[in-house]
Amino acid sequence: MPANDKLILALSNGRILKEVMPLLTAAGIRPEPEFDNPDTRLLRFRTNDPRLDIVRARAFDVATLVAFGAAHLGVAGNDVIVEFDYSEIYAPLDLGIGKCRLSVAEPADLAGRDDPRKWSHVRVATKYPNVARKHFARRGVQAECIKMNGAIELAPALGLARRIVDLVSSGATLKANGLVEVEHIADVTSKLIVNRAALKTRHGDVQPLIDRIAEATRAA
Repeated sequence: MPANDKLILALSNGRILKEVMPLLTAAGIRPEPEFDNPDTRLLRFRTNDPRLDIVRARAFDVATLVAFGAAHLGVAGNDVIVEFDYSEIYAPLDLGIGKCRLSVAEPADLAGRDDPRKWSHVRVATKYPNVARKHFARRGVQAECIKMNGAIELAPALGLARRIVDLVSSGATLKANGLVEVEHIADVTSKLIVNRAALKTRHGDVQPLIDRIAEATRAA
């Protein structure tokens, strides 16, 4: 099958990748051996299904690849899905993996004398400016959001912003950097996402793949 005719499944690197692979294996999807080579520079991989390739990308890029049709399906956290809010993305299946939460955090010494209910204006560093603004707007709080792509926990210590909005799993990174959670925004899990146009135009190829992954998820 020509490469351009194959379905493309986009996966992000890191913890979610480790958690999603058992589901894909249970669904009968196995990437080529090079996929497991930690030193590989490849980003696109064949699978045991000649109709399907897997690509690896950053978590935020997975949503963009699927929204614009470069990938037909992907796996992304609902934090990313909500941040971009692409109308072209359909999320038919919660995979129940990548569990964490999106929270507001601030230095521990500030939290001891601070009451988030009294905020009228807040400045935060975050990868999620859209989600953060909507969260604070619902509370009538004006939010100034400084976009960062990593090392967000550094922002309070360096005077960039007193507070951050970020994903929290165990809380160990926050604790190590003298921060504590003061507000919960949303629980996060990873979902299977699909390009809406691809679901319509290639329904006979896409829907069976969704069904296989759904069955594996139910059995997990």
